[in-house]
Amino acid sequence: MMSVPEDSGVPAVRASDAVRASDAERDEVAAILSEALAQGRLTSTELAERIDAAYSAKTRAELVPLTADLPDDLRRPGAPALAAVEHQALDATFSKVIRSGRWVAGRHTSATARFGALIVNLSEAVLPGREITLDVNTFCGKAIITVPENARIVDEGGALFGKRSVGGDTADVGEDGPLIRITGKSRFGKIVVRRPGDSDRYSWHGTH
Repeated sequence: MMSVPEDSGVPAVRASDAVRASDAERDEVAAILSEALAQGRLTSTELAERIDAAYSAKTRAELVPLTADLPDDLRRPGAPALAAVEHQALDATFSKVIRSGRWVAGRHTSATARFGALIVNLSEAVLPGREITLDVNTFCGKAIITVPENARIVDEGGALFGKRSVGGDTADVGEDGPLIRITGKSRFGKIVVRRPGDSDRYSWHGTH
């Protein structure tokens, strides 16, 4: 949880702030933070840190410091939209694209590889909410998706003249991990979804 300096002007915590936070309240804070990034008030690293804290918050009191140093107009009713954390699009067309490290994934993320290679590592990413959907599609391309160690995986995709492997034993995964729903289709390509440390049993050489 990020710390706030004593002289930062953060309003005193009210008794109501001890109430447990709802998903809607976490989403509202994430929306404010996303708009602050768009206005140049936060860096992408700060956004990732604060959104991670927002979705880890259990009470309203924990949400207060996350937006305390941002303008009041970001909190006006109906502003801003949650688009920045609701949707993400990753695309590798005739290219190789790698997304890893500390970044904010969308609640609905589309990952597409056309005649290219897309490598997405979610093990250190900030996942908004307790469930996200990855729509992974390949056409004459390949996609490697690494999910967090404690993730629960639901595979709802398929393959057409392609190869698809959504692995990782979920028997020892608890209920506290994020739920990652995998959709999409491999067409004349390959899709691999795995956990950190899984051995790479798939050869990508000599394939389209």
